[in-house]
Amino acid sequence: MSGRRNGSVRASGAAAAGDTGFPVLPAPRAEHGIQEKLLPVQQVDSSRANGHREGSLLRDSLHLLERDGICHVISEDYSYKTEPYYTILDCELRGKEVRPKSSDVIDAYVVPMCLERAKLAGIPVAEWGIAQGFVPLPSIIYGLNYFATSADYSLVRDDAKAREVIAHVTNKGKYPFCYQKIGAGTTVHSCVTIFGRTAGSCAAVAGLAQKIYDLFSIPLVTMVFLRDGDEYRLSSLSPTKYSKISTDERSLLTAYLAHQEFL
Repeated sequence: MSGRRNGSVRASGAAAAGDTGFPVLPAPRAEHGIQEKLLPVQQVDSSRANGHREGSLLRDSLHLLERDGICHVISEDYSYKTEPYYTILDCELRGKEVRPKSSDVIDAYVVPMCLERAKLAGIPVAEWGIAQGFVPLPSIIYGLNYFATSADYSLVRDDAKAREVIAHVTNKGKYPFCYQKIGAGTTVHSCVTIFGRTAGSCAAVAGLAQKIYDLFSIPLVTMVFLRDGDEYRLSSLSPTKYSKISTDERSLLTAYLAHQEFL
């Protein structure tokens, strides 16, 4: 961008059984049990939930997979104030061991928090900054306002595009945004990870996918990486729609739900 405008740049990260109302979860067994939806007071029918057959990956379906006393919540989106988020929070408040944790999903979907936690865990991350007007070029931009999602990002390479994107993500200067400066040869790659495993063409980031799962414990998430040569740096984590995953990824996730893959 041709010049610095309003807003200073912060230093980058790198330069709910019985009368209690508790949802009834199956007791730990040698095999892990599955439910699809938490319902208060009454036992959930494990063969159906939301009118769908068990294990179906339909829009907005929520699945519970229990293994060794830990309840794994599987959903498309764990964002704040969503049903999956409140399902996790309810389990935590009642002393149930649950993955992912409510704090983890909040951190994972806020780009600066995600990258700082990943960096501390030894995961290579993109350099980032926070601003309201100025952005170095070329950069990748993420909104930080209440309605922003890390699934939406923009790659800007010229001043005109940068002004357009910044006006949109800041609501004309009302909110800050996160930027990541990239090199001229940097490319952006995305990959879906399922319980820390990848399918298809993401073998190069398989190790990083496992580290990211170990850190945030999100069963289904999209990873965005910046690639320079053979080097991959984490740019963001974002929600993943069942309708957007590949056939191989769907098969892998379904295998976990059908007890064919073990945590």
